[in-house]
Amino acid sequence: MTISAFGLRKKFGDHVVLDGIDLDVADGTVFSLLGPNGSGKTTTVQILSTLITADAGEVRIAGHDLRSDPDGVRSAIGVTGQFSAVDGLLTGEENLLLMADLRHLPRREGRRVATGLLERFDLVEAARKPASTYSGGMRRRLDLAMTLVGGPRVIFLDEPTTGLDPRSRHGLWQIIRELVADQGVTIFLTTQYLEEADQLADRIAVLDHGKLVAQGTAAELKRLVPGGHVTLRFADARGLDAAARALASTGRDDDALTLQVPGDGGVRSLRALLDELDRADVEPDGLTVHTPDLDDVFFALTGRPTLEEPAR
Repeated sequence: MTISAFGLRKKFGDHVVLDGIDLDVADGTVFSLLGPNGSGKTTTVQILSTLITADAGEVRIAGHDLRSDPDGVRSAIGVTGQFSAVDGLLTGEENLLLMADLRHLPRREGRRVATGLLERFDLVEAARKPASTYSGGMRRRLDLAMTLVGGPRVIFLDEPTTGLDPRSRHGLWQIIRELVADQGVTIFLTTQYLEEADQLADRIAVLDHGKLVAQGTAAELKRLVPGGHVTLRFADARGLDAAARALASTGRDDDALTLQVPGDGGVRSLRALLDELDRADVEPDGLTVHTPDLDDVFFALTGRPTLEEPAR
C-alpha cells in the first residue's frame, strides 16, 4: 500500500475532527475521500501531507513513517490544495522554475522539467505571460504541473476542480487519468463533486463527523442503499404476464411491456433472476440494470443530500 493509516485522530480544542480512521490506498490508484464540509477531509489531507500533526495514529506513505520520517514523506508527495499556489505576478514558466529551485534541481534539469510540463499541460503559448492573466482552468493546470516538478509518487488533490467550468473539469480529469495510467502515480482526491469521484476513483471512502462510514468501489457503495432494480423488457404481453407470475416485481408497464424487479445490480443477484426466468421458461427481450447513484449513497450515509454546504 502506498498510503496506510491506522487509528488517525485529531481534535481542535473540544471538537473531535477525526475519530480513529483507518485508510489503505493501493499503488497506482485513485482514492477519493468524500464528506460534507466540516467532516474532516481537509484535516486528513493536512495530516497525511505533514502540514499538521495527528494526536494519535500510525501512518506510512510510500514506505516512510509519517511520525519518524516526515522528510521522507515530503520527498515522495505533492500537494495541490483547494486554493491555487500559483504566483500571479510570475509567468507560468517562472512559476515552474521557482518550484524547480525549491526542489533543489540543477538549473539545466529544472529548465528541462519546466519545458516538458508546459508542453504536457498545453501551456506553451502562455508560458511567458503572467499567471494572473490565465483562466481558471489554466491556473489549475499550472498548479498541478508545479506539483509534478519533483516527480512525486503520491499526489494529494484537495478539491482540485472547485469553480472550474465543465470543459476545464473534464480536461483535468483526463490529466489525472494519464498520471495514474502512464506514470503509476497514486492520487488521493477529495472532492465536492460526486460525479468526479464516480468517474475517477478506484476506491471511495465516505467520512462523516470524523468517522469513516463506508469504503469500497463506487459500485459497491451504490449497492449499500435501496432502490436498485432490473427492468425486464418483453416482446409481447404473454411473456410479460408469465414473468409477472414468476417474479416478485415492484412495477409493471403494460404499454412498454416492461417489468421492474428489485435487485442490487450485483452479478449474483442478476444470475439468480435469470435462473428464475429459465425455470419459468420465460425469456426477456432485453434488460437494464439500475443502481442508485453516489448522491443516493451520500444522502443515505450522511443524512445530507449534497456536499455543497456552507462552510462551518
